[in-house]
Amino acid sequence: MAELRKLGVLSVAKINAVLSAFMGFLIGIFYAILGALFAAGGTPIIPGIPAFLLGFGFVIVFPVFYGIIGFVSGAIFAALYNFFVPLVGGIEMKFRMNK
Repeated sequence: MAELRKLGVLSVAKINAVLSAFMGFLIGIFYAILGALFAAGGTPIIPGIPAFLLGFGFVIVFPVFYGIIGFVSGAIFAALYNFFVPLVGGIEMKFRMNK
């Protein structure tokens, strides 16, 4: 049984940023489709802004925003993990070596 005793703060922050940006992209696509459906029904989401422009904005802004938040939250998580590991112990993991 192996125990994870320390996380690389920057590496956790980077992977969390990429995963969060991907989720932001998927959510942005969902909001863009939803916005297009509302616009097709004649109900503007934000008066004065064309729905296609708003949808395009969601697909661009959400991944950037989610990526930034993901980077910061990943760094905070890794730093807190490293702080608390000596107090409560690390995550136990079991590995199998291939022959």
